[in-house]
Amino acid sequence: MIDFTNGFLFKLAVVNPSDVLAQVEPLFVADETIMVAAKAVRDYVVFTNKRIIAVNVQGMTGKKRDFSSLPYSKIQAFSVETAGTFDLDAELELWFSGLGKVRFEFKGSFDITYLGKLIGGYVLG
Repeated sequence: MIDFTNGFLFKLAVVNPSDVLAQVEPLFVADETIMVAAKAVRDYVVFTNKRIIAVNVQGMTGKKRDFSSLPYSKIQAFSVETAGTFDLDAELELWFSGLGKVRFEFKGSFDITYLGKLIGGYVLG
């Protein structure tokens, strides 16, 4: 499992969900779909309509992967920070019951408020 205990950080750029679908689809439960997909150099995160799946690509060949499933039902609180004039990255912080804080940083012009609204709908709805 990815070590989230130290406020693990991904620096992500949004990608087309089809770019990662083949790798995560075998993990999906009934009626699960990708809402947002974002990728770092090798690692990536998928926000589905059921959970967040963080994928840590390991080894020199990248064939070994760790899939960490973070269900929305375990989120106790979350925070979104929009990009600014000098700090061009947007951030999402999530506090999970029994896990602690998980932080994702998004490069560029990603609409973090959309992701905040999406997560709010699953956590608060």
